[in-house]
Amino acid sequence: MKEQRPTPKPAQTFTPKKYINVYLGIGSNVGNRASNIHDALGLLEKNVGKIAKKSHVYETQPWGEPNQDLFLNQVVMLNTTLEPRDLLEKISRVERDLGRERKEKWGPRVIDIDILFYGKRIIRDKGLEIPHPELHKRAFVLVPLMEIAPEFEHPILNKQIDDLYMNCTDSSEVVMLDY
Repeated sequence: MKEQRPTPKPAQTFTPKKYINVYLGIGSNVGNRASNIHDALGLLEKNVGKIAKKSHVYETQPWGEPNQDLFLNQVVMLNTTLEPRDLLEKISRVERDLGRERKEKWGPRVIDIDILFYGKRIIRDKGLEIPHPELHKRAFVLVPLMEIAPEFEHPILNKQIDDLYMNCTDSSEVVMLDY
């Protein structure tokens, strides 16, 4: 009698996760602004992805509603496997965990995290617009973004970040800090 061998299982294929470079703008003008940004970076790295690049921190004038305290702003490039909607949900959770309350548009905030770019993808969905629709109008975003990705090309405007900055009419002060 011939011995029967078990049928071999098909080999499982390993599919590496696809990482995408995401650019985020981070700002704070309430409480210990530097600590708020530092804490946000820690939570982003823990829950969203690996921070591959980060700009210096900049002190900037408020945009939209000028009658409030100055902001600290920073831009980071993060590698993530999250899809855009999941990314937004995780970022919103980080903001809530740090005490963000959405009371008024452009009002003071403990932390604000905006998705500037999700690779080269263009997304226009309810509550989610990528690239950020106002980034090319804001010096406080363009200056730190230009520091870490000057040649990145905006997928809608088809201009590099340094070109967007040179054509930006926002003349508000953006001051690099030493931390």
